[in-house]
Amino acid sequence: MDMDGQIVGAAVVSHHPGLMQCEEFRVLQGAGSDSDLIQGYARLRERITAARPDVVAIFDSHWFTTGYHLADAGTRYQGSYISDEMPWYLHGVPYDYRGCPELAQLIETVSRERGGYNRAIGHPELGRQYATVNLVKQLRLEAAGLPVLSLSSCQNCEWPHFLSSGEAIGEAIRRSGLRVVLLASGALSHRFNGIDWQPRHPRIFHESNVSRPEHIESDKGAIALMREGRHDRILDRWQDEYRTLPWEAFGAHYLQMLGAMGGRACRAPGEPLCDYENARGTGNIHIWFDTQADSGAGA
Repeated sequence: MDMDGQIVGAAVVSHHPGLMQCEEFRVLQGAGSDSDLIQGYARLRERITAARPDVVAIFDSHWFTTGYHLADAGTRYQGSYISDEMPWYLHGVPYDYRGCPELAQLIETVSRERGGYNRAIGHPELGRQYATVNLVKQLRLEAAGLPVLSLSSCQNCEWPHFLSSGEAIGEAIRRSGLRVVLLASGALSHRFNGIDWQPRHPRIFHESNVSRPEHIESDKGAIALMREGRHDRILDRWQDEYRTLPWEAFGAHYLQMLGAMGGRACRAPGEPLCDYENARGTGNIHIWFDTQADSGAGA
């Protein structure tokens, strides 16, 4: 059995839909200052290029499924994306990129061996979500020719299920012989400001516009622990803090990524690649994890 596959890098990544608007509009929204998340994508592209992956796996916090954690086993994705959430500006986005069906199928195989709930799905009419499409565009994965594997967030799970789902994904990667970068596509705290909300700071992306002060404090605490590689301490606080705030998709994107990287044993240090910013009240940041510096993970 081939055990040479490895996770060569990982990141928590914002997919903030406002970043798909034109630069002029973003600057107007930002009181003359664009979002640092945009520059952060360029920094993340450099890390991905240096990692030399064969595949980029995206934990898509907008792809909600029920009953199973799904891995998209399509061979190729081509079309024009329109968001049903914000179609007035997120529409007409062309995409054309490859999938990685062999890794999706291997994830299901490993999960079935373990009595888990990961399954592969390759239906040609399965829609896209902008938590994947925005990253494909902003990170220029199409131009790089990198296959992309989207992974769902199963909504009728408790947080330990996401960790065990990630464990199966990590084992499948080890068996695959592939070099894989993991991207957890989503925010940290995820409470939106109301429709009649007035910004507290003239720079719309500024952190003080995150919905609640306690969310800012908690997000920054999690970021500090990520920088130290103390993912175990984040898990210790999950049920009473990060689950109740809550994080986007109940933290499925981060927890599945972490499970694949070794779970509680993971000590991969995180490097913020941009400012911590607001997106309609939610807390967003890009953080790169150096998996090669982690002696605790099994990947």
